[in-house]
Amino acid sequence: MYLPFDQMPDYSRVWVYQADQKLSESDEKLIRNRMRSFCESWNTHGNLMPTSFEIVDEQILILAVDESNLGASGCSIDSSVRTLRELESQLNINLTDQGKISLKRPTGELQVIAALGVKSKVTSGQIDQETEVINPMIRVKADLQNLWQPVRNSWLNKYFPN
Repeated sequence: MYLPFDQMPDYSRVWVYQADQKLSESDEKLIRNRMRSFCESWNTHGNLMPTSFEIVDEQILILAVDESNLGASGCSIDSSVRTLRELESQLNINLTDQGKISLKRPTGELQVIAALGVKSKVTSGQIDQETEVINPMIRVKADLQNLWQPVRNSWLNKYFPN
């Protein structure tokens, strides 16, 4: 059962997916149509769940489900990932690979990099402590107010000299 994202309760469980490139208008439209259709029928053991999604910064897809009455089962979560993988294949993008990091420059520009090799980007000065990174601790909708955090407050801070 699809609901507009702003109507989802703050305790809704969320998953944050990072596209490896900026989405075009047509890509975003296709994703919105496909995700709305998916959300309208997303269920756990045959019971519809209140669900929604949002696209942020033309590159970040957030999927939300209200689990207060029914928890999302492993099978239902698998079905969401299957839908995302279909979109990946259709649009030639990468959403589901967890081996990447999204960075936001002070200009607002997003850059998605491979997690492998992030230390060298810090050492070379390509990433500084004011660069923002997606907070990997996001679990519920209320946490989204802290979706982006400065690198100095993130796990990446370990790569900077104290």
